[in-house]
Amino acid sequence: MPEKATVLFVDDEERILKSLKILFKSKYNVLTTTNGQEAITITKDNDVHVIISDQRMPIMPGVDVLRAIKDVSPNTMRILLTGYSDLAAIVGSVNDGEIFRYINKPWDRDDLKQTIDKAAEISINLANTAYKAILKSAETEKSSSKPKILVIDDAKETFDIIKEIAQDTYEIRWGASLTQAFAILTEEEITLVISETKVANEDITLPLKTLKQYHPKTLTVILTSFQDTNALINLINQGQIYRFLPKPIVRNLLERAIKDAMWHFNFLQKAPQLLERHLVEKSPEPTEKNVSSKLLDYFKRIRNKCAT
Repeated sequence: MPEKATVLFVDDEERILKSLKILFKSKYNVLTTTNGQEAITITKDNDVHVIISDQRMPIMPGVDVLRAIKDVSPNTMRILLTGYSDLAAIVGSVNDGEIFRYINKPWDRDDLKQTIDKAAEISINLANTAYKAILKSAETEKSSSKPKILVIDDAKETFDIIKEIAQDTYEIRWGASLTQAFAILTEEEITLVISETKVANEDITLPLKTLKQYHPKTLTVILTSFQDTNALINLINQGQIYRFLPKPIVRNLLERAIKDAMWHFNFLQKAPQLLERHLVEKSPEPTEKNVSSKLLDYFKRIRNKCAT
């Protein structure tokens, strides 16, 4: 990297901060604090490329820290570090902090290094992006065509609610099965996928993660009643889901998520280099053991389509 990145660690345990500083000080300009409010001040006063915050802190939880950092320094890559599978924290990190990665304690040293290295590289590459100008343009300009939303859910009620909410502004498609959904994805340009994690009792998290690898511009909102924290963590790290919403559906939350996703897509269209922020960990390739041969064929077609 052409410059030494600044990395900020936030944790209420001094011993953890000391060990992290020892681990990274040779490669980065390392800043540390035990206080979330101080982390926000530090980020305002310095060009912080990456912030890694613990979640469980007594004064200000990590999700709140990352939410504030997103507002004061949107180019700072945000990582949540915690020893707890706290569903509320994980959901908050997605919906409010828009984090790059979620890392569990105790961390693997090599994995942590690789994650921070990649986040720092992306942040430095994007440092010269005219963020504010693009932001203003994205807020004022509208797409000339109707963006398309694909609903992946075997419950018609979900499709009907989304159609009622969004059909005046967007084109709505429905895949009541994985095969139907991926048939649509191979034929049409889909801006936003709103998906359950299980369809017809089939886990579809792997296909969703694979789709993000092949088609990073497509945004995903997970809308589900399931509360599997490990699956959600993997969807963050390997699928870069944009929002996570619970069932039963709360209409105003869903409307807001759709509006935010479409704005974000418009933003990425104007600054495609920002797609680096959505770089995902490599997930296992789908095989005939976990998806049908017909679905594998759809994956190949999507991959070939994205390569052209």
